[in-house]
Amino acid sequence: MGSSTPFAELKHVSVDQATRDYLLESCTPPDPAVSALIERTEAVGDAAGMMVPAEQLQLLTMLTGLLQATTVVDVGTFTGLSALAFARGLSAGGRVITCDVTDKWIELAREHWERAGVADRIDFRLGPAGRTLQNLAEDTVADLVFVDADKMNYLKYYEAAVPLLRRGGLLVADNVLLDGLVLDPELAEPGLPRRCAETLRVFNARLAADDRFETVMLPIADGLTIARKR
Repeated sequence: MGSSTPFAELKHVSVDQATRDYLLESCTPPDPAVSALIERTEAVGDAAGMMVPAEQLQLLTMLTGLLQATTVVDVGTFTGLSALAFARGLSAGGRVITCDVTDKWIELAREHWERAGVADRIDFRLGPAGRTLQNLAEDTVADLVFVDADKMNYLKYYEAAVPLLRRGGLLVADNVLLDGLVLDPELAEPGLPRRCAETLRVFNARLAADDRFETVMLPIADGLTIARKR
């Protein structure tokens, strides 16, 4: 007798730690500079939860290379891992413009950008991301905009990214599943966690319905959305 489980459900595998370890083993290993920065970031304490997962870094580099990108805008610098990944994939003469509201970890980032030989390709901007994106829209055309910052402002960053992106450019957003809480924001703790889940749920729905983009959400790490501007 055939299974009553829908075929689509059979095509998905839950990712436990053993499966994640296998996934990482099956990818091109990170170079020494990236490995060292991952290790140093893991040591910063609770803030390490903001780190871009290792399994995403090679994808970010690959997307940058496939686009033959010369300009990437990275919203949320932290310790510089995403900026480093993007810089690795840039075309000759390209640059990554990365921004954050704090420079607390910028020396750690620069140390590893130098070690990787990409420091001259990365331009750090200190200040609110919304203001940085608005200023860039005056004279910058981006191949890719990566959003990985405060979740309450994803909608604002998304709208600010649209005029920046060239036709065929990518808007990439991290943490779009938010530990699964976007499925039912009421399961999140009251206060900021619940508001973040509610905001991301609206963001996900709005981007999926935006006919300016072709959009796909990937169940990688905490969820990654890739939207291509038509």
